[in-house]
Amino acid sequence: MANTTRLPMIWQFALALAVLLVTLAQTTPVHGAVSQPTPLSGNARPVIEQFLLRQTSGLPGRVVITLNTPQSGALPPCAAVEPFLPGGARLWGRVSVGVRCSQDQPWTRYVPAYIAVMGSYRVAARPISAGQAVMPEDSTERQGDLTTLPGSVVRHAAQLHGMVAVNGMASGAPIRQELLRAVDLVRQGQTVKVVTQGAGFLVSSVGKAMTDSAVGETVQVKMQGGQLLSGTVRPDGTVERPN
Repeated sequence: MANTTRLPMIWQFALALAVLLVTLAQTTPVHGAVSQPTPLSGNARPVIEQFLLRQTSGLPGRVVITLNTPQSGALPPCAAVEPFLPGGARLWGRVSVGVRCSQDQPWTRYVPAYIAVMGSYRVAARPISAGQAVMPEDSTERQGDLTTLPGSVVRHAAQLHGMVAVNGMASGAPIRQELLRAVDLVRQGQTVKVVTQGAGFLVSSVGKAMTDSAVGETVQVKMQGGQLLSGTVRPDGTVERPN
């Protein structure tokens, strides 16, 4: 009977303890938590932005620049800051931009920046199987930050002309150049015309291709006399020998 009368008090104590623990968890700072970067302020900001815009004028897309305050704190006052790029810096994605001041008390700081390049690229419009010829309707255009994508991503539909998928691709996946190969224009054993062209002359002969080859690739051709020659496959299917 005694246990029955004490049970409600035990539950009340447990509930009060649970509330206290939740309150402490919400009010106690978490050690090691990552703080959000603070946007850079001050008169140096427009100078750095203009410098980066000039440096990135040739990038393939619309450049969006984000500048944050260095971990060492805000930049000291300076009437004429001089932005510069550290050796080997690439203005693509996350970078560090040098800023120096040459006044009475010279200083140098490094400002964290993010260079986003917004542009179009091609993704698979539907699942693409390995060995499948990639047709225009198999891809669609998508906009995004090119700095977050592999450098080999296909950006223009014209790059897919005459291509075959080497590996399968899921619908919506970015199409990369290493996942494609050119369609073989010349087949092993096929009779091909071999052309040698120079200043004021053109010589052509006939032979058999020794391997499958695509446009722009080098192929060996066995001539009628048994001689092996090498040349480059042209878009019209002929093989051009170097002069």
